[in-house]
Parts: sequence; structure tokens; C-alpha cells
Amino acid sequence: MGSFRNVMQLVSLLLLTFSALAQQPALPSIPSTGFPGLDQYRASRIAVFTDDYGQLKRYVDANAALKPSAPGENRVVFFGDSITDIWHLDEYFPGKPYINRGIGGQTTPQMLVRFRQDVIDLHPKVVIILAGTNDIAGNTGPMRLEDIEANFASLAELAHAHGVKVIYSSILPVHNYTPRSQDFFAQRSPEKILELNRWLKNYCATSSNGCAYLDYFSAMVDDKGLMKKDLADDGLHPNAAGYKIMVPLAEGAIAKVEAGR
Repeated sequence: MGSFRNVMQLVSLLLLTFSALAQQPALPSIPSTGFPGLDQYRASRIAVFTDDYGQLKRYVDANAALKPSAPGENRVVFFGDSITDIWHLDEYFPGKPYINRGIGGQTTPQMLVRFRQDVIDLHPKVVIILAGTNDIAGNTGPMRLEDIEANFASLAELAHAHGVKVIYSSILPVHNYTPRSQDFFAQRSPEKILELNRWLKNYCATSSNGCAYLDYFSAMVDDKGLMKKDLADDGLHPNAAGYKIMVPLAEGAIAKVEAGR
């Protein structure tokens, strides 16, 4: 009898457990964006979004190891997403005190989180910010253009408050001329790119924060309003030919800002 009673108690306990679980609300699923590639990317980033949203861990050791600027050194931080992240600055700007602080996939709200650590605390003379394409794509969720613009303004205000001159790069065009480019292009409206670039150019011209506008877009767009096919194999990220076009434009913008023009 004792053994039977124990079995019945165990069965009752299991039934109560299953009943309690059945009453628990279902965990919300990640809403689909309609783009399988983007859905897969967002699902793969859940740990980042919940544990280290700004990805502060990425450069914490490199920042700690960075030596103070030498006297007369005009340190420049290139700050952005994957387009900056994969840009080998030491190869394209040999001998220049340029520091890469790009992180692939990031959006402007993530960049705001790490702006103090990865820009302000490095005490550069200039920061070149190239961002916005992943905001348009919705990498960290849907974003209105007004919210992206507000983040751009916040970055500029933070830089100005700490004596860092800001160069805002235009968002690059995208194309859909290759199989690899289809998803990236579908996620990034050329109309939104144009609208954000107009806003950035106007902000730099009218803001009291002393920003300069760096127009990569005009040098890389074709007669259809898309990225020139030979400048980006996947439609989004510049290849060597694309970066070669960007180098003198960046150098020219840096020279003008340092000269106070």
C-alpha cells in the first residue's frame, strides 16, 4: 500500500506541474520582418541585444591598451557599422593616427551606448561617423527616420560637448545587381537613404555643433540611383575599388575640418 500511495502522490505532483505549465503564457516569438536573412540575423543576436546591447566588450581591451596621443597628433576615430569595421585603415591610410571603431550590424542606438567608451574617452580631434543603413534595414527593430535623425543629433551634441569635431558621412547607396545583393537591397529603401542624406547634409550646414558633411554617395552612385555594381560585390559593403574612392574623400574632409574650414 505504501508503494502504491507513493506512486499516486508522484502522479498527482506531475499532473499539478503540467497544469501549472499549461497555464503559463507562451513566450513571445520574434516577429518576422518579411526578410529571411534579416530574421535569421536578429535571432542570432538575441544574446547581444539582452546582455551587451552596445557591444561594449568588443573594444574594451583595445581601448585600454591605446596610448595617449602624441604631441601634435591629430587622432581620428572612424566610428560606424560593418562598412567601417571591415575597412583596413592601416592599409588605406598608412602611417596615419586613425583608429577603427566599427562594429558590424550596429544601428545608431547601439552606437550611442558605446560612444563615450569608443570615441570620447579616446580623445580624438575628429570622429568620422558612418551609420544609418542598418537603422533603415531594421537590424534592431523598426525605426522611424525621425528617430534615426534624433540619434545623429545626440551623437553630434555629445562630441561637441567634449571638443571632438564631427564628420558625418553620407549613407552609401545600395544595389541589387548580383544574387548576393538581393536581401541587402530589399531591406534598404533607396528613397530613405536619400532622405536621410538630405537631412544629414542640412544638419551639418545649419547645426551649431560644427559638423561637416562627407559625401560618399555622389561618388559611388550610378545613373539609376544605385551603388555602382563594380564598387560592392554584395550591393552594400564596398570592395577594394569602393574603398579606394572613399579614401581621398575622407582625407579631404579631415583636412578641411582640421583647418577649421
